[in-house]
Formats: sequence, C-alpha cells, structure tokens
Amino acid sequence: MLKENIKAIRKSKGLSQEELAVRLNVVRQTVSKWENGLSVPDSEMLISLSETLETPVSTLLGETVTEPEADDLKAISEKLETINLQLAQRKNTRRKVLHWLFISLCAATAIITAVFAATNSPYLGWDYGDPETAVVGTAVHALEWLFVRIAPVIFIGGAAGIVFTSRKA
Repeated sequence: MLKENIKAIRKSKGLSQEELAVRLNVVRQTVSKWENGLSVPDSEMLISLSETLETPVSTLLGETVTEPEADDLKAISEKLETINLQLAQRKNTRRKVLHWLFISLCAATAIITAVFAATNSPYLGWDYGDPETAVVGTAVHALEWLFVRIAPVIFIGGAAGIVFTSRKA
C-alpha cells in the first residue's frame, strides 16, 4: 500500500523521484526503494513525506490512491475549453459594443456640429428683453458654447476608441 501511494501521489503532484528526494533531503535511491517496497520511511520521514506531498499520513499508509483517469482529464479539459470559448465570446461582444458606441459618439458629435453650423446660431436673433426668451436663449447659448469647446475632444476620443476597438487581424 505505502509504496503504491507514495508513487501515485508523487506523480499526481508532478514530481520526479529526484525532486521529491531534494525536498526531503534524501538521495533519489531512497525514494526509489520506498516506491519499490525495498524499505520504508521511519516515522519522522513519513511525517516529512506527508507534509511535502500535502497528503495526510493515513492516506500514505492505508488508503488506496487512484490516479486520475484519462476520461476525467478529458472532461475537465473540455469544460475548460468551453469556459475559454465563452470568455472569448464575451470579450468579443464587449469589444463590438464599445466599437459601435464610439462610432455613435462620433456620429452624434458630427451631426450636432452640422446642426449648429446650419442654423447660424438662432439664439442671437432672440429678444433677450422677454424673460422667457432670455432664459432659453442664454441656456442654448451656453450649451452651444460648451459643445463647441468640447466637441473636438469628444470626436478625437471617439475616433481613438474606434481604432482601439477595431478587430485586429
């Protein structure tokens, strides 16, 4: 039991006999003798072995350890592949949404700029003596002034976003 368990657990941890021997401060031949049933570790070494292999002593001594079957590994790899595909699709969808958002932002900026240019700032012709028109005219003037100042930044940022979210071949 002990010899099979040491070997199976060592292999499941991805360790060679040499690596396990180095961790336990013994020679490789000692590990080989344990695994071939030619000798057994003393109680202190058994405790060190269980700590190194991160396995209870009871498992080393009595319980049979089975190596993972190929079907189990295949099922796990298929699940991981499915998860990776889902993550890739989610990332691609996010990228597409951002891409179209940046395109929409640039288009909206261009359309609003065209509207302001085509209307020749109608707020200049309003009667600011009338309180209602003065408030609306001032608000429109403030919005247009603000938009004209930040539109280039918005447009350049949107164009950069389009470039960075475009699909790279």
